[in-house]
Amino acid sequence: MRITFVTGNAGKLREVRQILGAANIDVVSQELDIPEIQGTTGEIATAKCRRAAELLGGPCITEDTALCFEAMNGLPGPYIKFFLKELGHDGLNNMLVGFPTKAAYALCTFAYSAGPQWEPILFEGRTDGQIVPARGEGNFGWDACFEPKGFEQTYAEMPAELKNQISHRGRALEILVKYLRTLE
Repeated sequence: MRITFVTGNAGKLREVRQILGAANIDVVSQELDIPEIQGTTGEIATAKCRRAAELLGGPCITEDTALCFEAMNGLPGPYIKFFLKELGHDGLNNMLVGFPTKAAYALCTFAYSAGPQWEPILFEGRTDGQIVPARGEGNFGWDACFEPKGFEQTYAEMPAELKNQISHRGRALEILVKYLRTLE
């Protein structure tokens, strides 16, 4: 099986290829200029997927990822990339100074559309954890400051195989793979 993943993010593409490749799904990528709406991860992923399917004229997947701070009722959520760009890892930690909890969860929402006439279907994965001072390589988003619950390593410190098994992205893709298998 082959699927088009609409992304311009090399790190996301690498992880998706690793995870779906293990399920014998070939992932090709296509970067499209699609404006992101404001809303929940589900609303954002659905809108991106709907537009991508129109532009491609066929099936595709899109993804939206959020990092949600419990102390802030889920913010910054799907806007995390903007917060990280402006504040850096230290700034994300500083946002929680004075709050009683550093608890957070990573949320990944994939949307799949069979084509332009089909409404996208959503697949979500969540990993609970906490925000910690950055550890490990800081070159892939906020991985260096997110420590999953039950682990003493940040995503950035983990081997790729372990991260892919427990991550929000890996969990969402596991559900997506089950769905894609029903289409074969």
